[in-house]
Amino acid sequence: MDVHQLRSLRELNDRGSVAAVAEALGVTASAVSQHLSALQRGFPVPLTVKAGRRLVLTDAGRALAEAAVGVADALAVAEAAVHTFLEDSTQTVSVSAFHSAGLAWFEALFQSLGPDGPRVSFTDEDVSFADFPVLTGQHDIVIAHRLPHGPGWPGDRVHVTPLLTEPIDVALAASHPLAARDVLTVSDLVDQRWVAVHEGFPLARLLEQLAAHAGQPLDIAHRINEFFVTAALVRSGSAIALLPRVTLGARELEGIVLRQVDGVTLTRQIDALVRPEALQRAAVRRVLATLSEVAARPPTRE
Repeated sequence: MDVHQLRSLRELNDRGSVAAVAEALGVTASAVSQHLSALQRGFPVPLTVKAGRRLVLTDAGRALAEAAVGVADALAVAEAAVHTFLEDSTQTVSVSAFHSAGLAWFEALFQSLGPDGPRVSFTDEDVSFADFPVLTGQHDIVIAHRLPHGPGWPGDRVHVTPLLTEPIDVALAASHPLAARDVLTVSDLVDQRWVAVHEGFPLARLLEQLAAHAGQPLDIAHRINEFFVTAALVRSGSAIALLPRVTLGARELEGIVLRQVDGVTLTRQIDALVRPEALQRAAVRRVLATLSEVAARPPTRE
């Protein structure tokens, strides 16, 4: 028993003939007959009988047709509830971001949505490249990062909204001898001790890129994913690192200078990942649009 079968029975009760039901539903008379036959197989008593050339309902059939009215009403209520949910722009939207993106955008996103906007639930998630799409099963919007020329996101599983192509610079203590130079060369970096992220995370490949340009491995002294900890080590002068130019604030970079490397482009692509079904919700669409606006604003260094 399904909705189409019940509707055919109800319409037969109201309209009196299979032909009239077919015309009302925009299907063939054969399709209506198939619906009624399939419905009949679920009951031990006849639902319809022949009255001359016409098919009419039995008492059992009329009872079921009347019950079908309640079923249709319940379905309409359910559909309306889903529609209301999808169009409610005040629904809570969960947003996940890796640490520096959360630092850069969570506060601004919250303020930009205002008191009448969707409620947002923030989470920090720093995972390997392959695990970012998986997070969309737990969060409505996942702010993720990858290397521009590396593998892309699985477009058949997630909707991708580009947010920022962020330069990545060499970070040195302000007191470091190399800090006096406006631009560094690869040869400046080969004898330095480095703080690197853990293997498997997007920025790890950038140090490999530098090593390839240098023609020799770099001295990786520490592996730390948290940029705030990395910044503390850099500030101490014990090592240098790659740090993002836009998503770290002035407080995190205090006592640190950022320098580009001559002839080497180091960037990462920051994107928002959303499952297609989540985009059916007005609240998710609004938060995503606001996030795009926030990410497009010029960075401030207060």
